[in-house]
Amino acid sequence: MDSPNTQDVIIIGAGIIGISIALKLQSEGRQVLVLDKKGVAAETSSGNAGAFAFADVIPLATPGIMRKAPNWLIDPLGPLSLRPKYALKILPWLLRFWRASWEDKYQAALAAQASLMTLSKAALERQIDAVDGEAMIRREGQLQLYEGRDEFNASLASWQTRQQHGVLYEFLLTPEAIAKIQPGIDPRFTHAAYTPEWKNVCDPAEWTQHLANEFEKRGGKIAIASIHALELKNDSVHLKSDAVDYEANQVVLAAGAWSKKLAKSVGDSLPLDTERGYNTTLPAGPFHLKTHITFSNHGFVVTKVGNGVRIGGAVELGGLNLPPNYQRAEVLLNKAASFLPGLNTAGGKQWMGFRPSMPDSLPVISYSSRSKRVIYAFGHGHLGLTQSAGTAELVASLANDQTPGIDLTPFSATRF
Repeated sequence: MDSPNTQDVIIIGAGIIGISIALKLQSEGRQVLVLDKKGVAAETSSGNAGAFAFADVIPLATPGIMRKAPNWLIDPLGPLSLRPKYALKILPWLLRFWRASWEDKYQAALAAQASLMTLSKAALERQIDAVDGEAMIRREGQLQLYEGRDEFNASLASWQTRQQHGVLYEFLLTPEAIAKIQPGIDPRFTHAAYTPEWKNVCDPAEWTQHLANEFEKRGGKIAIASIHALELKNDSVHLKSDAVDYEANQVVLAAGAWSKKLAKSVGDSLPLDTERGYNTTLPAGPFHLKTHITFSNHGFVVTKVGNGVRIGGAVELGGLNLPPNYQRAEVLLNKAASFLPGLNTAGGKQWMGFRPSMPDSLPVISYSSRSKRVIYAFGHGHLGLTQSAGTAELVASLANDQTPGIDLTPFSATRF
């Protein structure tokens, strides 16, 4: 029999993944408590680009990427960099990343990613309806820009892959055609692909808070607690914190980049690491942005957040503990000013966040190898917001011992 202090379900993590799962489980009759060390959207979920990037089906580990990676990694301000102090620590992750780029692993990851994207795209619409959230969604498409024909031609195979997985797009082959979608782009960008179905949220922090508010209105509870270990018992899971301990029938671990230590306390050693991302958010009125802009070969995006503009992206492999290198944010801002000559760069606020990343670009959506009482939902990399509603539906299936909407074998905690 449950003790008086035993919860039905405890979710660790109040980011977009954890809150989405909480809402979904609640809608299916489960009693849910969400615990987070800082609060709702206090980490990565607050500072991302706010994009539902369903067109991004291609994993980061693509065939041949390791031939390009050394040139990127040695540039401390390039689109993909490795902090020297972290090099030895991340070496096992990099070796798995290299293996994930082989053709067999890549094709399997691509198929799995595409299936999760298809589910998540439909799940998002269900989530928007369930929380009356349409007013917070921007359906304004995306421009992916290329400098010259050679750069554009090099991208064609990736667009063909996207087409095979249902992504709609239109090629724009002159600066004039690009300007009809988005004026003010430097004419060095001669080619583009426009994805009209691309969606953004008005502000990722406000969206997560909106979902959290709906959860609490319907009787859900959110509390501040720093959980540092999980302990499996015969009929429950014990959660150890710095203050009050907790007991639950089931636990969902959705703590993003901080999930690795807690999974290990259960007995699962997972190759989870971080892609540190940087951005600058400019106040209202810096540029008349009509669509989400992606400078893919420079590794960053320009997007609307609230009434302002956020410029950010790139990948820095540096773990959770090294101090930020905000020069990376400055480089991206300076590039944006060059690419968008009318951009006013004054008054910006810099930010760095930790994207929880697995070597094969696929999240872990899975029971723990040790117990069905512990469910994992982390490791989404750049796609946490994008895949949040779909992940919530899949986790709810696992929690209620139902058949998931897609095959979860590629997302297993034991796949490595």
